[in-house]
Amino acid sequence: MLTLGISIAQASVIQSMRFWQSPESTRVVLDLSSPVTHEISILENPHRIVVDIPGANVNVDLNRLEIQSDLVKRVRKSSPPRDGVLRLVLDLNKAAKPKSFSLKPYQEYGDRLVIDLFDESREEVQPPVAAQGSDRDIVVAVDAGHGGEDPGAIGGRGTKEKDIVLALSKELVKELNKVEGIKAFLTRTGDYYLPHRKRTDLARLQRADLFVSVHADGFKSPRAKGASVWVLNLHGAKSEVARWMQMQEEKSELLGGVDSSVVLSNYDNSVKSVLLDLQMENSITESTKVANIVHGAMSKVVPKMHKKHVEENSLLVLKNPDIPSILVELGFITNPEEEALMKTSSYRQKLARGVGDGIVDYFKQHAPDGTLFAARYRQNIYHVQRGDSLIKVARRFNVSVRDLKSANQLSTNVVKIGQKLVIPTAE
Repeated sequence: MLTLGISIAQASVIQSMRFWQSPESTRVVLDLSSPVTHEISILENPHRIVVDIPGANVNVDLNRLEIQSDLVKRVRKSSPPRDGVLRLVLDLNKAAKPKSFSLKPYQEYGDRLVIDLFDESREEVQPPVAAQGSDRDIVVAVDAGHGGEDPGAIGGRGTKEKDIVLALSKELVKELNKVEGIKAFLTRTGDYYLPHRKRTDLARLQRADLFVSVHADGFKSPRAKGASVWVLNLHGAKSEVARWMQMQEEKSELLGGVDSSVVLSNYDNSVKSVLLDLQMENSITESTKVANIVHGAMSKVVPKMHKKHVEENSLLVLKNPDIPSILVELGFITNPEEEALMKTSSYRQKLARGVGDGIVDYFKQHAPDGTLFAARYRQNIYHVQRGDSLIKVARRFNVSVRDLKSANQLSTNVVKIGQKLVIPTAE
């Protein structure tokens, strides 16, 4: 028997129950009128989870619950173990391991009791690890933001960001997988919540060459409009919209049931400083290159870009020292015109093609070593050595400094030891 107790007991009413199915678990959410304590027991023959809640009542027709779960068969009341205790029984289709916690009121949500049920009969579902070696596929992780308890921004007509971005992400994966030499996959395949670190962990497991986070902007003013592309800025938000986005990311963590005390890095200070010096700089450089190309491609298919340039923010989902990462905002779902556009499949398909074209163009210019794209599209690559300068490299390969800077999207003549330079083919 497993017994858990959380929070302060009060007389409380269960006002609704919701179920979220993910590849790894089922989340059961009890919406409460006030906080509760609870105890959970695991019973077998048949498999069931017993939830005892002192001082509570249920104001839900348990026979009419919409149970979206491959684990939970039904929910029913049972005889209480003692007076004043509400006993709920979750009848299961098979054995499951529960993990429960309470969530305090936040935004539109009140107190909640969350029970996550993990299927013990199967291993954690992960995407297949991409093959490595010569002429391998380029791997792109497409991450649809929000999901489950976290709807993201909501438009004036009730359109939820989580639904729009998942629909477009599926289109983007479909477009990318049409291209030989690219393998794209979704981090979130359905309507469930993934913590930000879990999203990037899935990309890392798959050895992704690029992480693309897909969102739809929201803002306090319905006049704000335009799509955008974002990259990491280590020094914090630079604009009002950027600060608003950070607030939404914090909200997403709280709504999804993530402990707010979780640190933003898995590394200690000494290792972190080395990573930031050696890896993060390269990751941001490559992220900026792909973001600029995607920004240009999107500008050809959307009515308006929010800015004429790539924007910067210090969002957690972009903090990947080992994977170039961009965040694509499809537009402002809080703008009536853009909300209406996002709801149409034809517009989402057009936008997915634009983003996909930008990603493909980037990899044609900057194909990773050992990929099919490198064999087909990559021009000569030169690794900067000690004593090199941009002028020396240009002279060595008989190309102009201007063409060399253009091929590598360089804004200055500064190069660093070990830096990879694409050598353009002479006309």
